[in-house]
This record gives sequence, C-alpha cells and structure tokens, in this order.
Amino acid sequence: MRAYRIAYDGQPFYGFQRQPDVTTVEDTILDALRALDVLGTTADTPPGYAAAGRTDAGVSALAQTVAFDAPDWLTPAALNSELPADVRAWASADAPDEFHATHDATSRTYTYYLHAPDASDERARDALDALAGEHDFHNLTPDDNGTVRTLSPALDREGPFLVVELTAGGFARQLVRRIVSVVAEIAQRDAPLARIEQVLAPEPLDGPEGVAPAPATGLVLTGVTYPTLEFAVDETAAASARAVFERQRVDRATRSRVAGALTDYRE
Repeated sequence: MRAYRIAYDGQPFYGFQRQPDVTTVEDTILDALRALDVLGTTADTPPGYAAAGRTDAGVSALAQTVAFDAPDWLTPAALNSELPADVRAWASADAPDEFHATHDATSRTYTYYLHAPDASDERARDALDALAGEHDFHNLTPDDNGTVRTLSPALDREGPFLVVELTAGGFARQLVRRIVSVVAEIAQRDAPLARIEQVLAPEPLDGPEGVAPAPATGLVLTGVTYPTLEFAVDETAAASARAVFERQRVDRATRSRVAGALTDYRE
C-alpha cells in the first residue's frame, strides 16, 4: 500500500469525487492509473483505494491524499506522466496493508484566502475565537449528520487577503465556506459578534438569516495528518508541480491586471 500527496487547481474540475458526466479530479487520477496499467482492464479502482476527502467544485488542494496497492515503480513522477498539468503528485509514503486514506486521517486543514482589504482583522479574529472548540455546526452545512466538530482556527493577513485557516478531524459539506461567510459578515459588514451565537443556536436558520457558502475558488485543502506515515518528497515531481502552478500564478496575475485596466478605464 502506498499513499500519494496530490496538489491540484480545482477551477477546471467539478469537484474531487467521481461523477458520470463531468470531469473530476478523481476521474482524472483513475484515468492516469488506467493508462499506466495499474487498474488492469476491468477494475474501476485499484485494490485498497481511498482518498482523504471530497473537495467541492472549484476547491483546490495541496495535500489531497490517495492510497492504494501500488507497484514499486509507481513514483509520484511516474504518476504525473499520465496526469494533466493541473493535477500533480509530489510526495509518497509506504503504508500498512490495512491503511485507509479517509478513516486514518486524524485532522484536516483548509485555508481560505478571503479578499477583504478593508476588513477588520480584530473582528475577524474575535469571530474565529467564538467559533473555536466543539460546537454543533448544523446551521452551517446542508448535512444532517456529522455536524458536531471541534474546530481550531487561525488568522493571518497577507496584503488585501485575510487568510483563514481551519483545522478539525473532519468537515461537513460547505462548513468551511459558510464559516468564512460568517467571519466576512462580522469583519467586513459590521454584523454583531452575537451573529455567532445565532448560527450556533439549536434553532435552524432559514431564509435571509441563513448563511450562504463563500465562493469555492478561495479554498485550498492544505493539510491532512496521518501520524503513522512519513511522506518523502519526490523532487522531480515537486519541481514539476512548482513550475506548473507558478505559470498559472503568472497567467492569473496578468489577467487580474488586465481586468484592473478595464475597471479603471476612463473615456
């Protein structure tokens, strides 16, 4: 059994999990394994296959983890040979036969880059402090089960961005993005800190009191913890990943500047 760290730009994909009629990250990985003859001719997945989590459409990842019974020659660089540029394996670890990439993860960390140049860092930090610890987050997810979580938040400022980092054993659907929306209400739009008490209350929030998720494009799965695994970076694969995503960074920075020029146009 071997586990692989996978980085991907989520914008071209309809999420991680396989779907029948749209392109997903998982489909892309399994297509690569099929092309490398790791699946054989009839299997849908290799033996023991599992992934750390299911990111939504548009969400990116640095530390998505997939594990399965892999041949010795299947290094991250070898896997990359059949992956598209925006999906890159960059590290791997040997794992015991009974390892499961979903169930054996002890924590997951998501980082959200919120463009909020005028937001109050202090109010954002107060909001996150109020959300820290164990709570029932049923008003911040469409899920009916698994809504009680123990949350460890952190906050940083990078220029115009508030960087919201959230760590827990697991996350219900849309929980991270809805937490970010609540933080933005308080830090950008001067909602009272009592808004936290409202969203954590047992009563359901409906209609205009409900919390919509923040856009998916700001979210990155940045960490998945497995205490028993030691990942080794494949330097060739990691260099390929850095080069790919640096090209994307430059391209998007250029497009952002062009959009700025169009916004600033004066006749």
